[in-house]
Amino acid sequence: MKQNIQKALHALLALMLILTSVSIPVQANEDPAAAAEQNIALNKPTNTSGGQGERAVDGDLSTYWDGGVYPGELLVDLEGYYDVSRITVIPYYGGSRYYHYEVYVSDDGFTYDLVGRNDSDEPQTSEGETYEFASRTVKYVKVVMTYNSANPSIHINELQVFGTENTDYEPPETPAEDPNDPLNIAYGKPTRSTANSGFTQLAVDGQNSTAWSGEDYPKYVDVDLMRNYDITSINICMPQDEMHEITRHAAELVGIQDHLDYAPHELSGGQKQRVSLAGVMVDQVKILLFDEPLANLDPATGKQTIELIDEIQEKTDTTVVIIEHRLEDVLWRDVDRIVLMGDGKILADLHPDELLSTRLLEENGIREPLYLTALRYAGVELAPAKKPAHVDSVVIDKADRKKMTDWFWSRPAAEAEKEHEPLLEVRNLTFGYERGRQTLRDVSLTIQKGEMVSIVGKNGAGKSTFSKLVCGFETPDSGEILFQGRNLLQENIRHRAKHIGYVMQNPNQMISKTMIFDEVALSLRNMGKSEEEIREKVEETLKVCGLFPFRNWPVSALSFGQKKRVTIASVLVQDPELIILDEPTAGQDFRHYTEIMEFLRGLNEKGVTVVMITHDMHLMLEYTPRALVFADGRLIADRSAAAVLCDPQLIRQAALKETSLFTLANQLGISPAEEFVQRFIEEDREVRSHGR
Repeated sequence: MKQNIQKALHALLALMLILTSVSIPVQANEDPAAAAEQNIALNKPTNTSGGQGERAVDGDLSTYWDGGVYPGELLVDLEGYYDVSRITVIPYYGGSRYYHYEVYVSDDGFTYDLVGRNDSDEPQTSEGETYEFASRTVKYVKVVMTYNSANPSIHINELQVFGTENTDYEPPETPAEDPNDPLNIAYGKPTRSTANSGFTQLAVDGQNSTAWSGEDYPKYVDVDLMRNYDITSINICMPQDEMHEITRHAAELVGIQDHLDYAPHELSGGQKQRVSLAGVMVDQVKILLFDEPLANLDPATGKQTIELIDEIQEKTDTTVVIIEHRLEDVLWRDVDRIVLMGDGKILADLHPDELLSTRLLEENGIREPLYLTALRYAGVELAPAKKPAHVDSVVIDKADRKKMTDWFWSRPAAEAEKEHEPLLEVRNLTFGYERGRQTLRDVSLTIQKGEMVSIVGKNGAGKSTFSKLVCGFETPDSGEILFQGRNLLQENIRHRAKHIGYVMQNPNQMISKTMIFDEVALSLRNMGKSEEEIREKVEETLKVCGLFPFRNWPVSALSFGQKKRVTIASVLVQDPELIILDEPTAGQDFRHYTEIMEFLRGLNEKGVTVVMITHDMHLMLEYTPRALVFADGRLIADRSAAAVLCDPQLIRQAALKETSLFTLANQLGISPAEEFVQRFIEEDREVRSHGR
């Protein structure tokens, strides 16, 4: 849907170019007389999609507005009407970086005209680009940045607007009704606020693409409807007492009745899940459908989510349908049936004990619970009578116990990992997004060349922030980052990107091209490779990532999981020495999960160092011998993956979830349980590599 909107917008912009005679950029400040003109945007109020917009109008080229992930916008209120014919945009960061952006002007804050656009891939100079156009009366200037060649961040050092004040100008009247929704009675009405009050009209301008930013919450915007209305579309005529009673009841169902006065940002990830569920329960629904409710949740929060869904079902007798790849996590609570689908057809509709006794899951790309895989490796025959749906209830008789014990002692002990030369060294790293509030505190670690490492911990522990510091997206407050002995803090993002590849959690924040082939080829084209070299390398990478059949498809036609693979391919095509992946298998079924992870392991065996930020404890166990555990901005453990998931205290502290293999080992009386887990991992790797 987003891609279609972008296509329509691009077509509209092309038409606007013809109608408004948009200028071609000219070199900034080439006219000495013009250069002496006053910059009327200097220190004027700003409103942005994120970040400190005032830095783009402070007259200081050494500071800049960092608006977060593009696309995003910077809006400047000139606080009066000016006849403007020249605007300069300076998004300079050095090197060969280039930017794509559009410049708009408006006299009323509702309708904007395009007056300039930069879609060139030529490196940006420190003088920026100047856009000259037929003079028009302006009160607002807006820059929309759509691409930054070096990283996903928006970056503007300075926005300069030149013109003369027009005190006689009478602005046009606002249209009587919202052209998009005539029933919107707030459209164009007077507004006020304690924050960014000059931009509150953006909240009632009838455009979803604009927004009022109230800066630090809590803030408010008041709208004067200018007459009395029967607002049936807001409360469907429900009496206030009845509304509050239903709200309280829904809150009690999900256990947040004591948090109704809290702001959303004051809630944990699990509490936010409960709020979302309560919002659905107010309608007293008969069916609750959850589409991958565990995605992007840390293991402990995921466990709580399943417990909550089970509790709601018991209290309300609501029918619950859960769509999820993480079957073992869902089976933390009882389910009545499992429906297995493939190629648009129902392949099985069975009780969990029945389905888990078959090989249907494995045959159709769904991972079965690990404890069942361990039983199969030992030669234990599974049947519905053994109740295999839960590790706590599975029946293991004397013969089965002997098979498991014999299997354990027949497996060789895991070999100690070999020492390699350091690749990435981090020393006493400290960073905070806000002054006085540290996101990372005194983190020190070393990643060796050729390692495959997991970074785990609860949401907000500092995992993604750590990767941003390594890649150069953020600058640490203190500490050192060394790569092969070189100080990375002295290198810009572009130089770091030659050695370190970063794959973001959300693929939509990385993709900038319309076609899949072009997206993967982008970095190679920027490096000046020949089209023949590019085609060979891109097609090779697409084949490995399972995307070759879609090479000529538009990105908009792909699912979320497929887009994820496109972003991985766009990084892998550059052959980096270190790859950092944020949730690399999110949204993937077991088959595609295995394809991606086996591909990454293959790269690792060729010498590429792989670091993965993940909430998937199975991934950590199966593919990474070593795990770095973060909690509350600190590195609290650096141990083997098996050791981490066999330590109940560490699991609680970092909001992880103990592996079912640990539970199975304790039931069998095998000690140490960590060794049982490690021997399972070794056999599982052999089976994946060579089959059985």
